[in-house]
Amino acid sequence: MRTSLGQTPLGRQVPSPQQYDPGQLAGLDRADTRSGLDMPPGWHGADVWNAYELSWLNLRGKPEVAMGRFIIPWDSPRLIESKSLKLYLNSLNQARLDGPAAFGERVTADLSAAAGSPVTVQIFPLRTMAPGSLDHPEGISLDALDIAIEDYQPRPDLLSCRAQAGIVTETLTSDLLRSNCPVTGQPDWGSVQIRYTGPAMDHARVLAYIVSLRQHTGFHEHCVESIFCDIWHACRPTALAVSAWYLRRGGLDINPWRASHAAWAPEPLRTPRQ
Repeated sequence: MRTSLGQTPLGRQVPSPQQYDPGQLAGLDRADTRSGLDMPPGWHGADVWNAYELSWLNLRGKPEVAMGRFIIPWDSPRLIESKSLKLYLNSLNQARLDGPAAFGERVTADLSAAAGSPVTVQIFPLRTMAPGSLDHPEGISLDALDIAIEDYQPRPDLLSCRAQAGIVTETLTSDLLRSNCPVTGQPDWGSVQIRYTGPAMDHARVLAYIVSLRQHTGFHEHCVESIFCDIWHACRPTALAVSAWYLRRGGLDINPWRASHAAWAPEPLRTPRQ
């Protein structure tokens, strides 16, 4: 189910579907956004979506509501465009299904077809919280650093290590991540966590680099992969994980993570802004 960006509903006014329609889903080739990245071998990661507006009809026509979590492998051939996913989920609002399990099975099959790889779908009754704490990402916050910033387009050359600081293992966080939708130009707000083992990075320059994405256009997944690659090549860590928690839009939030080691996958988390 490959779709070009120009064929997606993003940036266009489209009617909300009134019946089940898996054709609403748009899968975009990851290779298109990765062509400019010098990606190291042996990545791990996923795109974790939280869905807050799930609804369908039971077999007697009564609405049911739930929350969901969709986990798309980082190495799936395609990412799923967010507006198309919203429209697809809306198309299920009038579908009659025999409970959350049947709804989950339907969504699993459709998302896996769109991504070109098995997608994990978890459905949670509305009155039970989806697993994961409501908290800030763990780590040293960079946001109180009093620095002057002049660059708002990506500046990977800002990244550097502290001279003679040695090898460290530390986790850095910032709530100042902002990028922009590549089609609509609307801002995407998020929090980012950088965990690494390697030469100690200059914290002020890491923060300046994060803020330099402020006027950058790119999908959430690509922004996280760009941050990972930029740090990997600038600082040469022996281990690295980059995770982001983006704010909700259209009932969906997207939380990509990429890591050099599978054990560095982030714990399930929703930030206070989510």
